[in-house]
Amino acid sequence: MGRIMAIDYGQKRVGFAVTDELQICAHALETVPVAQAFDFLKDYLKKEKVDVIVIGEAKQLDNTPSESCRYIEPFVNRLRKELPNISPGTELARMDERFTSRIAFQTMIDIGLKKKDRQNKANVDKMSAAIILQSYLEQQDLINLRDKEQ
Repeated sequence: MGRIMAIDYGQKRVGFAVTDELQICAHALETVPVAQAFDFLKDYLKKEKVDVIVIGEAKQLDNTPSESCRYIEPFVNRLRKELPNISPGTELARMDERFTSRIAFQTMIDIGLKKKDRQNKANVDKMSAAIILQSYLEQQDLINLRDKEQ
């Protein structure tokens, strides 16, 4: 079984998070500049088996695409185009990323990170990716539970 990876794609930085091999726990992995995101992803996929890549989907409160989509969608399209050549068998999924930055910041306060560490936006980005990934895992658990009940 491979890992599940989540990507929080931003205008300047991209946060990455992954699960353990059993796909149970999500943890923040890395934040890289946008220009290095694809190379980071390729290198990671060469080293680790990844079954699913979950990409944050930017939406507004009324469920319409947010302004950020114009930056995210070209990356997603490139990933869809090149993924079979990078990592056969890996699927792409999308997950709502509304409020993940706020939740990430509050989580960093809750776990006691120093103010200096909380101000580092790279920490917020990789924590946001971990929150996207945890949301995806919880959604999959609910789907599996529903399927077992039917």
